[in-house]
Amino acid sequence: MSIAPQSVSAVDKDWWRGAVIYQIYPRSYQDSNGDGIGDLKGIAARLPHVAALGVDAIWISPFFTSPMRDFGYDVSNYEDVDPIFGTLADFDAMMTEAHRLGIKVMIDLVMSHSSDRHPWFVESRSSKDNPKADWYVWADAKPDGTPPNNWLSIFGGSAWAWDPTRMQYYMHNFLTSQPDLNLHNPQVQDRLLDVVRFWLDRGVDGFRLDTINFYFHDKELRDNPALDPSRRNASTAPAVNPYNFQEHLYDKNRPENLEFLKRFRAVLDEYPAIAAVGEVGDSQRGLEIVGEYTSGGDKMHMCYAFEFLAPDALSPDRVEEVMRDFDAAAPEGWACWAFSNHDVVRHVSRWGNLVADRDAFAKLYAALLLTLRGSVCIYQGEELALTEADLAYQDLQDPYGIQFWPEFKGRDGCRTPMVWDSQVAQGGFSTVKPWLPVPVEHILRAVSVQQGDENSVLEQYRRFLAFRKQHPAFAKGEIAFSEPQGDVLIYTRLYDGEIVLCAFNMSPVEALATLPEGNWQALTGHGFTSNNYGNKIDIPAWGAYFARLA
Repeated sequence: MSIAPQSVSAVDKDWWRGAVIYQIYPRSYQDSNGDGIGDLKGIAARLPHVAALGVDAIWISPFFTSPMRDFGYDVSNYEDVDPIFGTLADFDAMMTEAHRLGIKVMIDLVMSHSSDRHPWFVESRSSKDNPKADWYVWADAKPDGTPPNNWLSIFGGSAWAWDPTRMQYYMHNFLTSQPDLNLHNPQVQDRLLDVVRFWLDRGVDGFRLDTINFYFHDKELRDNPALDPSRRNASTAPAVNPYNFQEHLYDKNRPENLEFLKRFRAVLDEYPAIAAVGEVGDSQRGLEIVGEYTSGGDKMHMCYAFEFLAPDALSPDRVEEVMRDFDAAAPEGWACWAFSNHDVVRHVSRWGNLVADRDAFAKLYAALLLTLRGSVCIYQGEELALTEADLAYQDLQDPYGIQFWPEFKGRDGCRTPMVWDSQVAQGGFSTVKPWLPVPVEHILRAVSVQQGDENSVLEQYRRFLAFRKQHPAFAKGEIAFSEPQGDVLIYTRLYDGEIVLCAFNMSPVEALATLPEGNWQALTGHGFTSNNYGNKIDIPAWGAYFARLA
């Protein structure tokens, strides 16, 4: 398939508002050198597929130098590429190819913590009086030798690990090999902002900030209070994790973060048309924090919380509730919505596990995601309606899953390799056994199987993304909800005089819905069919209807 390059010469500082961002997990996208692990050259080779989808940007999960205890989210050098992924020259070549195809490049920055192999931490732990002694979060033991407070790691156990050299504890919100940086120290902030400039100078178009609300801790190291069981939920940590038993007032979500985000934004604003999206992981105050971080136009461009990444099934009422809650919590903010990513069960399995027609389900949910007010992230394989892989314990790589198995199976099931060609071993991902197994059911959904099949999920993604671009209201417009009609969700998008109506039948049986008052003209080109009877529409199971007010 030939791709017409898009122009990237015109600077649009507002390109991110309503952008569709395609997330690439580099270990699992394409192996170019036969070691079973995806790499940057592999990404470059597959960018025509991304361009054919019609997205605006890619977000690449970490590819920096790392011991890979958390598969790249434990960084030991922020300014280089890990050899398993290639070289800085490979990154530059990949980015050049992306820009040639009109695709912007966003990269994943992990600034809340580093690897314990990072030279900064090696020096910091060497003594209590070295130049970097205060670059990480150190604290003395209680008189009885126990950790300084009750903070918990999201990966299990205490958030404190004992270091015998310093005879102190260091804080780690995740693995013990991921010590938390001390952003109360201005030198740490300065050095991290140098990292930001390093990648901006190389030409990246923006960043995804990992665990953005974990940057600061309470200086007084106060205990977190217990959380009332009625307020617990599994949106950011599995229900079996005692992390959910605390209200995380002091180990994250600290107000000092706002000033650092202003410093971060000021660096971004030194460059043309840069954007950043932050990941806010909090089960109680997620949207409120998003509102704080995106207010005023001087911090984050956009953020996402976990409302649509949580296990809770979607319904018309739930969708409207989340959107209204966002408007109330972040009236000045802009959301970035996703249904799947590298940390959660793929949504086709999470919400559609019992659905008979998975393809119809996947098509409907794609249309829903792509018409909500906000920007959008699509996770690799989502366009193929890939399911969550069911892996054996011996195949697990994720330390999170190994810790909480079998009640929580970890994140490997959504990280298995992308499938390109059903006629080639390993689905065309690699010529050798890959780092995670390629499920047989995924090979049956490979790009080669779906490409050119007008009824496939892949072709529907391409078709709907093209339809979306024809109507700026979907990217930039306001949203207004009508009263739900049973399982039918109805809302309108308004922008520059155009009003587009969207109706979604979120059920496995056909539904009859009444249109709002007005002269509605049915739109075409979106891949859905419905029957009109005056002001009534008969929407098939997992179907949708779109019209414009004449």
